[in-house]
Amino acid sequence: MKSLKPQKTLVEQAYARILDAICEGVLPAGERVTQDELAARLQVSRQPVMSALGLLRQQGFLVERGRRGLQVAPADRRHFDAIYEFRSVVEPWAAGLAAERATPQQIERGRALVEKGKRVAAAGDAHATLQADIDFHGFIYEACGNPLVLESMQLHWQHLRRSMGEVLQRPRFTGKVWREHAAILDAIAAGDRRAASRLVAEHVREARERVGAELEAAERAGHSAISG
Repeated sequence: MKSLKPQKTLVEQAYARILDAICEGVLPAGERVTQDELAARLQVSRQPVMSALGLLRQQGFLVERGRRGLQVAPADRRHFDAIYEFRSVVEPWAAGLAAERATPQQIERGRALVEKGKRVAAAGDAHATLQADIDFHGFIYEACGNPLVLESMQLHWQHLRRSMGEVLQRPRFTGKVWREHAAILDAIAAGDRRAASRLVAEHVREARERVGAELEAAERAGHSAISG
């Protein structure tokens, strides 16, 4: 007998759709969101939407604005910096563990992820490139063998999606990102813990600089639009 595959609940599906809309800019910062409108767009009852909105508010993707109700939260630079500080500690350590613990099957999966990432980046598919980037780092978290790493990083990556999408649309960045990923994978495959940790530390530091510069540019543009 084949095992049963549990279907996602309506709350989980509503949460995922609304989160995607926020991270991809379909629901931009400051946009007012209502249960009735979203329920109609998603073609579900208000109950799963209400539960999904409550979770998104708890996670910082939505904010309450008094009589104006729920709005999409602006990208928070302080939160962005906090995530990268956390990544700068956790990811080099995870990569070092992955160099010691990754199985041949996991290494093969990593190689497939790198090849896919290079392919979608060369094709200029920003959405697929961002997902490939998330998947590659998820591979490191899984290969390190500590489930708490994957669990703790999943939510942080959802916040990073909002800011990283713009950077990963730029060809001058995407090629370098995937060369760095390939080098990290080579170190993990070689079982070189020190090199894997060092390369990931450098990768995270440079990613913070790249994405941070884009956030600063967006903030300046927003202030200019307001003052103008």
